[in-house]
Amino acid sequence: MKLLRAGLAALTLVALGACTTAPSRAPAPAAAAVAAVEAAPPAHDNLNATLWMQSSAEYAATARGIYAAAKRSLDQALEDPNWNALPRGESMSGFESKPPAIIADADETLIDNSAFQARAVIEDRGYTRESWVEWVQARDARAIPGAVEFAQYADSRGVTIFYVTNRDAPDEYEATVANLRKLGFPVAADASNVLLRGDARAPAREKGERRRYVDRSYRVVQMFGDNLGDFLDGINSDVATRQQLMAPYADWWGVRWFMLPNPTYGSWPNAVLRGCEKDTNPRACLRSALRHDY
Repeated sequence: MKLLRAGLAALTLVALGACTTAPSRAPAPAAAAVAAVEAAPPAHDNLNATLWMQSSAEYAATARGIYAAAKRSLDQALEDPNWNALPRGESMSGFESKPPAIIADADETLIDNSAFQARAVIEDRGYTRESWVEWVQARDARAIPGAVEFAQYADSRGVTIFYVTNRDAPDEYEATVANLRKLGFPVAADASNVLLRGDARAPAREKGERRRYVDRSYRVVQMFGDNLGDFLDGINSDVATRQQLMAPYADWWGVRWFMLPNPTYGSWPNAVLRGCEKDTNPRACLRSALRHDY
């Protein structure tokens, strides 16, 4: 209802601006529209993104296509003992003789938290730690289309999946394990293949240390995520630096590395914000980054 009222208010202001008869002081129609949008509370930025993930055939088809490609690639990887998916420099020598493993993020990679995002849109609020923990404890996340089928196929081929997620240990550990099992993802009896942020075995905040922990005993043949930090460390930088980090791995995407689409949140908005002055309004900064002059 709040969003509806805001939209109606914006439309009313636009109409009034367009119909004004004051000759020289009236803004141009385009300027009036901009003024109306700025004056009214904007619709929640996640509305279209969350709807797309929840209801579009296009999103489901994209996710299923990614996991279908990953299945074909996995077959190839298992036949090649030299195949390794860790970033260059992270893998120890001698990986060729180790059993195969996959490293996968959880949220928006294997499991779908769009209901949590939808609640924030409906309530017209941002992220809070309290609301997120409540959602995690409910254990109600669904599976991303195609994810369970792929994970079970990998398990049938003798591949161990390590769930390397930035959910926080120990507070979210038990609920995360339960949710993964509930959906049918293969989890070890002792849940040792679930590595949350802060895990005592590899407590660093970035995921590189957890990747190297897996590398001690396994050959990592694939990685999955929805954020650049699921594949590389050092991604909390500006747009240009992130592009440079990706450049050496251009031919790995869709072969060794698989990125799931997530327009609702991630590290990418902060990369854009780094390009603006410190006191710039964040929304104005993001708008200024839009390109319209190709």
